[in-house]
Amino acid sequence: MVAEPSPNDGNRTRIEWLAEQVERHSDLYYNKAKPEISDAEFDVLWDELTRLSPDHPQLGRVGSDPTPGSTKVNHLFPMLSLDKASAEDEVAHFVAETTAQGRRFVCQPKLDGSALSLEYRRGRLVRAATRGNGVRGEDVTANVRRLPNLPEAIDWGGDCHIRGEVVMPLAVFRDKYSDIAPNPRNLAAGSLRQKYADTGKGSPEDLIFLAFGVEFPTGTDRHPESPEPPPFKLDSEAISWLQEIGIEVAGNTVVSGEDDVATTAEILTVTRQWYESRDSADWEIDGVVAKLDRLDKRDLLGMTAHHPRWALAWKFPPEEAVTVLMDVNWQTGRTGNVTPVSKVAPVTVSGVTVESTTLHNRGEVDRLGAKIGDKVRIVRRGDVIPKIIEVIGPAEESDLHDRLHADGTPFASSLPNRVEIAIPTVCPRCATELIEEGAFIRCINLNCPSRLERSILYWCRKLGMDGIGEKLVEQLCSTGLVESLADLYRLSDREQELMALERMAEKSASNVLEELEASRSMTLSAFISALGLPRIGPEIASLICTEVSTMDDLMGMISDRERAIERLVAINRIGETVADLLLSGISDREEEILDLYDQIEVIEEESKSVAGPLVGSRFCITGSLSRPRKEIALSIKAEGGKVVASVSGNLDYLVAGESEGSKLDKANRLGVRVISESELAELLGGSMLEDLPEERQATLGEF
Repeated sequence: MVAEPSPNDGNRTRIEWLAEQVERHSDLYYNKAKPEISDAEFDVLWDELTRLSPDHPQLGRVGSDPTPGSTKVNHLFPMLSLDKASAEDEVAHFVAETTAQGRRFVCQPKLDGSALSLEYRRGRLVRAATRGNGVRGEDVTANVRRLPNLPEAIDWGGDCHIRGEVVMPLAVFRDKYSDIAPNPRNLAAGSLRQKYADTGKGSPEDLIFLAFGVEFPTGTDRHPESPEPPPFKLDSEAISWLQEIGIEVAGNTVVSGEDDVATTAEILTVTRQWYESRDSADWEIDGVVAKLDRLDKRDLLGMTAHHPRWALAWKFPPEEAVTVLMDVNWQTGRTGNVTPVSKVAPVTVSGVTVESTTLHNRGEVDRLGAKIGDKVRIVRRGDVIPKIIEVIGPAEESDLHDRLHADGTPFASSLPNRVEIAIPTVCPRCATELIEEGAFIRCINLNCPSRLERSILYWCRKLGMDGIGEKLVEQLCSTGLVESLADLYRLSDREQELMALERMAEKSASNVLEELEASRSMTLSAFISALGLPRIGPEIASLICTEVSTMDDLMGMISDRERAIERLVAINRIGETVADLLLSGISDREEEILDLYDQIEVIEEESKSVAGPLVGSRFCITGSLSRPRKEIALSIKAEGGKVVASVSGNLDYLVAGESEGSKLDKANRLGVRVISESELAELLGGSMLEDLPEERQATLGEF
């Protein structure tokens, strides 16, 4: 976890931290099913970012990008999030803002599951996708077909997209899974997205789908033989129709009032009823959603980039528990911040046994005045890692009676001595001496294993390399295969070692190498942004590149810092602090950046499509050649060809020099055509030969 900046760090630092937290926690919730904070705490981060930087790009994103390596699905109808409320005056404000378009609302329980979109074509289920980032999700059709309450065909022969939530009934969870999973929501998400039936996760047969709405394609998006959609005027009508065609729904309670006050009271009455009955519900409920019922009026209200203005989610208050603080461990995050994670005596919160909580940072430890051996109050945080919110006082032996671990085994530990929490002075990962920055402690070692792993993961995510995830990055670093960003691109020469990694077969290694090869060419702004320099995101990088157009110009700036800062601050919205951070970041990592630059191609503008004799052909280059591989690859790309890093059955040509090694053997085995440099020159129409000195042309002609 990234440490929270102090008030003295200023708004820019705070905004950067808030945006990073929103992105991180979205990924944990939507992709990994391992949330670390509650929805309410996420909303606090979101609201503060909205207040400090209302136009920040992160606020226009919904959910998180689909998990690396998954099959992607573009949503015809974006799956937006919902505006949220936890106070009655917020509901009253929502009603006042929307009742100009009507006072009739439909209320549904907000299910704590995994959002899903079902696409029916001509009445048959053809695709199911997760929310993902709201625009693009993950294809989970195979597992969704196994849900027992979901029909393959509906009683209507048209096209529609049905939205809803996949949940696991609590009775099923308690009977079959309570000893292997922390909660039903995480298990449902994992079961839905698993690739194999024997992964030890829950079974899709134990999940159910509950719908909350439906959309109908129009124009060319609708099948020519699909009937016209039913002429619904009300959302409640559409929900009832879903029940009629065989789809189970989440709920469909309609409320209205004579005025805003009465309407607000009706909505709050429904929320109280659901809250009071949540313990007896068949599945987990964490709130109630109120939506304007008139469909035509919704269009008048419109929506933001994040949520529709015609809907509101009322969130139930979090649940609390009391336990004993047993120990505190410290961990290093990717930016070098070192944060505490506390271990507590097992306690049940909403049916989940919890043994770990977060303490955020050293400043939070000081603020709470917590000591090991204290009795503490924790609040539910996304059902996974609760937060300590209060120190009650010294614990007693009786506070540990009847405690059980999450696996049901007795908790045998005795009450620890009440002692101060030890604040580390060296990094727990690399033993580098830590520095103090306000309420935080930080590792400044750029080569710290934690920082290296996170830097590589950041680079891969920013460049869209879906197949390189956290576990693979950890393996690459721990085995020494990758010790810098540039080493990623040297993996093409170490394919056998890559394949030897755990759970890395030939096909997986080939996919990784192809993704790396595809990312070798990028704009200068993309390069700067993906480096992960402090405060230098895509927007700032693009602004910098309005003044700095080449890599040589960028690297040359560090030799005349004063002049460079003058140039940078002349750019609109670039201040001296950002300019200084850019130059310091480049200077500190100069050797690493130059090494990386040698492995990639930085272009000034996005590559345009090219025509040439090699369009549609795939090449791989191996062995010792008379010309640098990068030059040969550029020649191939200039004529429309594609250069990849590994040999596969989809390869058209292997360009082989001396000492070609395993790639030649593999190409021969797969029947891939092997050619020399001179044969490649012929394919290029002589263009490669013409670029060389006469003596080099003669050398190639001898092949």
